[in-house]
Amino acid sequence: MIVIWHLAAKEIRDGLRNRWVAATVLTLAGLALILALLGAAPGGGTKASALSVTVVSLSSLSVYLLPLIALMLAYDAVVGELERGTLLLLLSYPVKRWQVVLGKFLGHVAILAVAIVLGYGSAALAVLATGGGDDAAGLTAFAALCGSSILLGAAFLALGYLLSAMCEERARAAGLAIGLWLVLVVIYDLGLLGLLLLDAKQTIAPPLFAGLLLANPADAFRVFNMTLIEGVREVGGLAGLGAEAMPNRAVPIAVLFAWTLAALGGATALLARREL
Repeated sequence: MIVIWHLAAKEIRDGLRNRWVAATVLTLAGLALILALLGAAPGGGTKASALSVTVVSLSSLSVYLLPLIALMLAYDAVVGELERGTLLLLLSYPVKRWQVVLGKFLGHVAILAVAIVLGYGSAALAVLATGGGDDAAGLTAFAALCGSSILLGAAFLALGYLLSAMCEERARAAGLAIGLWLVLVVIYDLGLLGLLLLDAKQTIAPPLFAGLLLANPADAFRVFNMTLIEGVREVGGLAGLGAEAMPNRAVPIAVLFAWTLAALGGATALLARREL
């Protein structure tokens, strides 16, 4: 475990030196403050508090921005070290390959966690300062948003590691990372929306639709946050529909954990068999 923590600490130091932490915090904080202060309260009224509506807005921001940040952090985690020759040097010490993957992963998760807490925390403080976030439900939803955002980032970090372990060149890994982001975050939802539009007779049962949403880690994140907030599901789009059919709030969280473990396990297995 000591080796893993040393590797994680090295990734954190590298993130600080490369300004990754500062850039991520500023990006999340700036966009979160805009959403919190200007707001996007739905027309027609809602029973949700200002903080709860802010949580909905931040979940929409998270589902687009956090996967991209995570993939950009992770796409060269393995192949970049190989190209620079630092992985061979590292493995000349008594360090196992799985420890390298896990240590680097934990360091990147820590970077994302700090950025999320500081970035979104500034938005929550802004809402509280205006007197719009004094309800327990809104505070609970905000805490759940921060925790699930970290899980979402971890899932896409693990997917980035998997791509990095698969590729021979950093440029190819970067291209695949952008392609994966487009598929899971943009194209997948467009496909589901098209499916609903074609289903004029409403033959797709709500549980089946919820299952299709949960097959995607980005949508699992959105569904989880929709299940926490009463009165705002009608403004949650596809995720709001999936939340209505969700029997258990723990299911989306289990999906995020499953994606993380599966992708990280795949990256470790690929690196273990790779010729260096």
